[in-house]
Amino acid sequence: MEDPVIEPREVHEMMQKGEKFLLLDCREPWEHETARIEGATLTPMREIPQKLGEIPRDQTVVVYCHAGMRSFSAASWLKQQGVNALSMTGGIDQWSREIDPAVPRY
Repeated sequence: MEDPVIEPREVHEMMQKGEKFLLLDCREPWEHETARIEGATLTPMREIPQKLGEIPRDQTVVVYCHAGMRSFSAASWLKQQGVNALSMTGGIDQWSREIDPAVPRY
């Protein structure tokens, strides 16, 4: 099985094309308040197992965190549960550097 990853530019292209997918922010609430990608749903990593039933299985789920480690773990676990999940490489930090510099870095 290949790694469940996607580059920020690919996520941005999906957004621009209007593709339907869930953008899941698995960071903590304070991080989400500090910097976020518009349209993302906040579900801290520790809450994902309890909220599994709320995560759609009929569309791609792109998970992101600060630098990509938590989202990789979350996306890998979600894939094991039958969700079409991908982790955004480099997290919101890479998003800020490559896609939207208006998103604060922390």
